[in-house]
Amino acid sequence: MRLAPLAVLVLLLTLPVLALLGAWLPLGADGAQAGAILREMAATVLPEYLWTTLWLGLAVAVGAAVVGTACAAAVTLFDFRGRRAMEWLLLLPLAMPAYVTAYAYTDFLQFSGPLQVWMRAAFGLEGRLLPEVRSLGGAVWVFIFSLYPYVYLLARTALGERAAHLMEAARLLGASPARRIRSVALPLARPAVAAGVALVLMETLADFGVASYFGIQTFTTGIYKAWLSMDDRLAAAQLATFLLALVVVLLQLELRAQRRMRFATGGVGRAGSAEAQPTRLAGGHCALAWLVCLLPMAMGFVAPVLFMLRPLAADWSVLPWTRFLEWAGNSVRLGAITAVLAVAIAVALAFAVRRRKDAATRAAVQLVGLGYAVPGAVIVVGLLLPVGWLQAAAPEWGLPALITATAVGIVWAYLVRFCAVALQSVQSGYARIPASLDDSSRMLGVGSWGLLARVHWPLLRRSTAAAALLVFVDVMKELPATMVLRPFNSDTLAVVAYQLARDERLGEAALPSLALVAVGLVPVILLSRTLRASSR
Repeated sequence: MRLAPLAVLVLLLTLPVLALLGAWLPLGADGAQAGAILREMAATVLPEYLWTTLWLGLAVAVGAAVVGTACAAAVTLFDFRGRRAMEWLLLLPLAMPAYVTAYAYTDFLQFSGPLQVWMRAAFGLEGRLLPEVRSLGGAVWVFIFSLYPYVYLLARTALGERAAHLMEAARLLGASPARRIRSVALPLARPAVAAGVALVLMETLADFGVASYFGIQTFTTGIYKAWLSMDDRLAAAQLATFLLALVVVLLQLELRAQRRMRFATGGVGRAGSAEAQPTRLAGGHCALAWLVCLLPMAMGFVAPVLFMLRPLAADWSVLPWTRFLEWAGNSVRLGAITAVLAVAIAVALAFAVRRRKDAATRAAVQLVGLGYAVPGAVIVVGLLLPVGWLQAAAPEWGLPALITATAVGIVWAYLVRFCAVALQSVQSGYARIPASLDDSSRMLGVGSWGLLARVHWPLLRRSTAAAALLVFVDVMKELPATMVLRPFNSDTLAVVAYQLARDERLGEAALPSLALVAVGLVPVILLSRTLRASSR
């Protein structure tokens, strides 16, 4: 790929971040107002946004680290009846968007929910019997059991690659099981746990559905309030910049943890030898292992699904069946368009890195690869800022209407956020293609596009199919960007589920929510099959 098209492509995919940084430049009237707006927010809402976000992140990080590490240790270091089933069942919460889990728990546990109604009728009690679900504590609960699989996956990989051998060596040296876990397994898993916690925190910071529905004042909800309610784009840009700065810090921590994890696991054989088998559990210890594994899976997947199935079983007539196909069609259409474009861009970028080994090309592609870490709220503000500037400078062009009134804007936002997902999958496919094939093709006179079409593409089909599937599912579940940028009269399943739940029509919200869960199960099943095959 030539440098000019690559530069244009990278510019389009990094424009939201550049626009946010440009909003801080002291240019024109906006530049003069920026300092005053920042001082006003610092005296009013900014401290609350900051402390709420930090406390939420800290609680979720600790909870997800404990739950994810405990589950990973249970299925990796010990052997008990049903362990193989637990290994993939613990991945099921990945199929549940956090905001769907929040709707399910609210519907079942709130004051007028079936549980408290039954408790008051059965025991003759009055008033509220359970803590308020829509609270900071409720959000922490939802995020922990929705996001712990990130920690579980990385910790399980780290422990499976090395811990069994060293645990066996510690056993031969006379160390007790508790000491082996404390002194060997947990230190080995620490870099992986840190990387998983960083991913959990990035997902928590990027969330809008749970925070907005529970009424929690985080940076994400503040961004939407500043833009949509107060019509203050500079305040929204400044809040988005603060959120982006937090994400950058977390991303750096995650990258450092990943490097430490690669160092800790490098050069170690597989942990499946006869001399390094997991410890066999029986009796009470087996029951404890079952409890450790079943509780997170039940809280993060089984219970929310059952809570949402209750209104479906109670009265099918109240469900919005007539509109469901329309919402599903909009979601599928946007997901398919974005998936195709994201895969095409990812193949082009990966091919550019393959053909050109210079630092500028690698840096440009790495910059695009960071898009997944940028929250949807930040992308929305970063896209709408230049649209507003363009509208003020040249209203006769009509380009802003193309962005805000058609699918162009929302697909653009999706590409900024999810091209990184496709790029990672395509690059992993390229890593399995020997460079000697390129050399042989050049010796036979095959040009660049012939090399891509006739040599690389047939070998990348599985990787590109996986990339398209992942992007499609992520688009189906994306809420913040879809809410603001979707075209008129084109609601998606995610938006409708949020709107119905916000209007206290939780029974009707169950149908689109369960559809999102069903779609999310597809990559989870593929992931579990991949992990099972790699462990053999």
